[in-house]
Amino acid sequence: MAKKETKPTSSDSHRVATSGDIEVSTYLEIAKEMGGEQPVAAREAISGVEPETIIVLDFGSQYSMLIARRVRECQVYCEILPHDAPREKIASLNPKGFILSGGPASVYESGAPLAPSYIYESHLPVLGICYGMQAITKQLGGRVTPGTKHEYGHAVLHLDESDSPLFTNVDPSSPVWMSHSDKIEEMPPGFTALAHTENSPIALMGNKAGIFGLQFHPEVAHTPQGKTFLENFVYRICGCQGNWTMSNFINESIDRIKGQVGKGKVITALSGGVDSAVVATLIHRAVGDQLTCIFVNHGMLRREEVERTFNTFRLNLGMNIIFVDAGERFIRRLKRIIDPEKKRKIIGGEFIRVFEEKAKKIGKVDFLAQGTLYPDVIESASSGSKASAKIKTHHNVGGLPAKMKLNLLEPLRSLFKDEVRQVGLELGIPEEMVWRQPFPGPGLAIRIIGEVTKEKLEILRNADWIVMNEIKKAKLYRQLWQSFAILTDVKSVGVMGDYRTYSYLVAVRAVNSEDAMTADWSRLPYDLLNRISNRIVNEVEGVNRVVYDITSKPPSTIEWE
Repeated sequence: MAKKETKPTSSDSHRVATSGDIEVSTYLEIAKEMGGEQPVAAREAISGVEPETIIVLDFGSQYSMLIARRVRECQVYCEILPHDAPREKIASLNPKGFILSGGPASVYESGAPLAPSYIYESHLPVLGICYGMQAITKQLGGRVTPGTKHEYGHAVLHLDESDSPLFTNVDPSSPVWMSHSDKIEEMPPGFTALAHTENSPIALMGNKAGIFGLQFHPEVAHTPQGKTFLENFVYRICGCQGNWTMSNFINESIDRIKGQVGKGKVITALSGGVDSAVVATLIHRAVGDQLTCIFVNHGMLRREEVERTFNTFRLNLGMNIIFVDAGERFIRRLKRIIDPEKKRKIIGGEFIRVFEEKAKKIGKVDFLAQGTLYPDVIESASSGSKASAKIKTHHNVGGLPAKMKLNLLEPLRSLFKDEVRQVGLELGIPEEMVWRQPFPGPGLAIRIIGEVTKEKLEILRNADWIVMNEIKKAKLYRQLWQSFAILTDVKSVGVMGDYRTYSYLVAVRAVNSEDAMTADWSRLPYDLLNRISNRIVNEVEGVNRVVYDITSKPPSTIEWE
């Protein structure tokens, strides 16, 4: 039977190694292109606390972000790097251990990615997940072969060994999530099989040097005790203390911002979203009136959003705010533009031009602050690994001109959305702002399929207002990651009264997610969908049909563009 304890402590640690918006988003390299400094990793200088990092080496898994999130939920900082990251980069992060992610390749194929040898030479603990386990096997002298039986979905893990600290608080048998077609035919020398499933005799292996391999995925919700495995690894195997807290993050960030900005001036964009609100509040705490907030109405915000957002920031945050009504300007630039990537880049570029114009009136401005989050970084550009692919550019990342002279401040660059909300609550930001559902920087422009026009914007505003109103009345707003309407470029025949109509099709989207890297469509009650559909068709001129999007991410993205 597995050992039972209640909470990991430093005395439990087992160290085998003794030798050695506007919700603005940016590309990894954008700071260099702009002449600014690359943001310092958030974990580098938590005041008075020795930094500790678990590094996830990414082999192209769709779950790498989830691994990092789960580790951070244990209050241990985690960063994702490409599987072939240089030794110097790894060493600069002062790692306590490594996690090798899953991936789509097979290790016995020619050119299959493997972990750099210095990972094993470091004598630090290593946890391989799925493909990561197979990479460990191949590199340390074992053998991986194609499986005669594939294993996808639910399985039951049975522990064969009870003494490992990796199994503290883990049940002798527990559900796990499998996703593999290869198998460990022969373990490397010195390794022992620690657990099995019906189809995997070696579902978990380990050695006395603190290297473990899991064939299942502990990071997904389908493995109920997966977080316990990860918690045991970071605390009991790697010896982490758990100093990654949002309180520490705030204190360290304020100190770092003061050091970066000095006596300089900062501008930031407000949208009413949590990211921009937290960025503005954090920087205001650090440098006060050296910060000027610019609230740009690009003409693609939702109904009443301009008034509510401006008033909320003015009343609650007490900051210098400049309001810019640039709707006509943006809509002109989007004329005849259909491609969603072009929309994002045009909007991003136009935002920067607005910033620069306003900056000239403010006086000399040195920094542009942005609400870049960790998922933005990963989605906009791969982490550097050939195994990872860019999904899409975030609007004012691709649009940022290389000649812009402002330096970047990105204090949230290392955070997930849930961490940003924690920071917001710690800073005392009103809950209305903290819990606002994510809204894309390009606004309704990327929820209108095809060309953006004033007529389409008005149709979508009215439809989206109804969706939000009904979702809130049903008390589901806080439970959903996002819920909104999309105006498609499809028209269909309908009948209203005795008349034939040929009007637009509106799609409704509602998803559940933890970090937007993956999302599942929400099973909204039929009665709620019926009310939304009836209201849109009856109250929104130009719409005669409503559909509900039941596609998850992947294969789709949350937004349609």
